Amino acid sequence: MEKIRNLSLKKTILLYFVISLTAAFLLSGFTVHFARNMQNKIWEKYIDYADYTDVFQQYGKKYEIEISRPNQSQMNRLDYHLSEMCDFMETYSVLIFSIVGSVAAVFFFYKNKLKTPLQELKDASQMIADNELDFHVSYENKDEMGTLCKEFEMMRSDLADNNRKMWRMIDDEKALRNAIAHDIRSPLSILRGYQEMLLEFVSAESIKTEDVIDILQTGMYQIDRIEHFTENMRKMSHLEQRELQCSEIELSELEKKIEAEAAMLSRKESKLCKVERVQEQNIVKVDEELVMEVTDNLLENAVRYAQKSIALQIKKKDGFLIISVEDDGIGFVDTEEKVTEPFYHKNPQDDLKHFGLGMYISRIFCEKHGGNLKIYNARQGGAHVEALFKAE
Repeated sequence: MEKIRNLSLKKTILLYFVISLTAAFLLSGFTVHFARNMQNKIWEKYIDYADYTDVFQQYGKKYEIEISRPNQSQMNRLDYHLSEMCDFMETYSVLIFSIVGSVAAVFFFYKNKLKTPLQELKDASQMIADNELDFHVSYENKDEMGTLCKEFEMMRSDLADNNRKMWRMIDDEKALRNAIAHDIRSPLSILRGYQEMLLEFVSAESIKTEDVIDILQTGMYQIDRIEHFTENMRKMSHLEQRELQCSEIELSELEKKIEAEAAMLSRKESKLCKVERVQEQNIVKVDEELVMEVTDNLLENAVRYAQKSIALQIKKKDGFLIISVEDDGIGFVDTEEKVTEPFYHKNPQDDLKHFGLGMYISRIFCEKHGGNLKIYNARQGGAHVEALFKAE
């Protein structure tokens, strides 16, 4: 049965026709024989036995006696119709059984070889039309229809993969757009802070020219950051495509830049931010812009959730640049995996003001730089985050 079920369509229909026609010829032969005997029995009713007795006595067993067909007028109505029916069956039984057998062969061929796979393909086509790709075409016979169903299943699988890739691309593009909007806010906030400071001190005529120049230079640095950031993002379709542009920088210089940004970010929320560098004069080779973006994200989160103070530490250890940020807030209430998911919010009300991308972007950029992002709660309470960057 397994071999028959896996026969090709051509061989299967040929087999069904051979079986049906063989059965038709056997049945027609039996029917002809039966009809002939029945007809002879009907005709025997109308034989003149005296004539047959004389012939039999005269010639004995040398001759075969054939029963002749009686006239219609000699037979009653029922015998006449039965005799005519026997004639019809003798003449047309082969044709009738051949037609019936062929129809039966086609019916069983459709039922056993075509009905199930065609229904599978019809249902699958409808589900694909409804954009439902979470199904399987399960017809397993090894004939042409099985091959067709297997090809259809491969097409469904490819469509499902392409669909997933398309949605992943949409999600990546969404995350990228939001990342641009998210990360560009930090330098803009710092620029705004310096502009407000300038307006405040200039109007009060209590600022020195050197301080004005220093503020303007810091503003130019933030503008350069924005230009480089937007140019890098323009070339990417998702965050993982960010290319590293490493250069040497002294930790003291990095500390000054971080300290200036921390002061501006914490000033707006009236929080105290302390920046500390462990080593004295160490040169590291890192992607400065990427490090600053991660640092800004960590500082923004710390400023948002801290009660009064934030502590930031910069150090180089075991070939890594480590920037740790700790606040005195309530700490993390979810796991590291949850916190670093895109669009994560501890409080749903944060959706109104924040993207929920800071920790996610920081994790992606740290991993891109050969490091990682460590998240846990400090012993004395509050959140503690360490960003590690592979430094040459």
